[in-house]
Amino acid sequence: MASVQWSTHTIELRSDSVTKRFRCDSREESKREWRALTLLAAYAPGLAPVPHSADLAAREPVVVMSRLLGEPLRGQTLSDQQLSALTAAANEMYAAAPPDVLAQLPARPGQQHQLIMQIHAWWPTARPRASEEVGKAMDQGLAWLSRSGMEEGHQTHLPPVFGPGDGNLANYLWDGSRVRVVDFEDSGRSDRPFELAEITEHVASWVDHPLDTKAFLARFDLNAAERARLLDCRRLLALVWLFLLANDDPQRPRNPPGTAERQAIRLSRLLA
Repeated sequence: MASVQWSTHTIELRSDSVTKRFRCDSREESKREWRALTLLAAYAPGLAPVPHSADLAAREPVVVMSRLLGEPLRGQTLSDQQLSALTAAANEMYAAAPPDVLAQLPARPGQQHQLIMQIHAWWPTARPRASEEVGKAMDQGLAWLSRSGMEEGHQTHLPPVFGPGDGNLANYLWDGSRVRVVDFEDSGRSDRPFELAEITEHVASWVDHPLDTKAFLARFDLNAAERARLLDCRRLLALVWLFLLANDDPQRPRNPPGTAERQAIRLSRLLA
């Protein structure tokens, strides 16, 4: 996700290439982007842009890649064909890295323990400013978190996967027959439930044309342990998004008025 910063780079679009120029303090993001592009080019060719070149040592690191054609899935009511293509892209991506390669891949940023630490850091200033509805949902979320075991890191061992680290449907491009993926600056080793929760709980999946979450998740063959973790991850990420949306600058809002209140309702339903 789950970067707290809204933008780490600028993009230059050409007819056949894309240049991402990262801020000088976003060097790790550029490294993760390049590593992911080269990994996917080797093990899942066609799923992501082809890496062309990189200057990761520059003051403002640069990554150049091919330009993919297609329309972002964000803001669309997805057809059955598009849902199936999104599922296929996710499955291909999660399974892309062979076990020996995956074992050497660093864990993605924004993991469970990091998000929990961020929630506790936000709480002292965010809670007093929250509206009644949002504040009540924050209280419910923190109460759930304290009894969930997630703060202690309790987790059934699950097979690792390659995770893109960002569930924004704007990063999933539909070309009329398949879905391909861009933006890997928060990528790394992860697990399937966490990455699926990144998609379903991202504000892009519901603020405009809601993703049919039930139909989407039903397309994945999850075992009992994965299903249990998926619900916990969805609750955790929904709580993170509640704080993010509650902190939206009213002078320069990124989302429509009332989005934080809508998120409060979503979180309460997930906790029920």
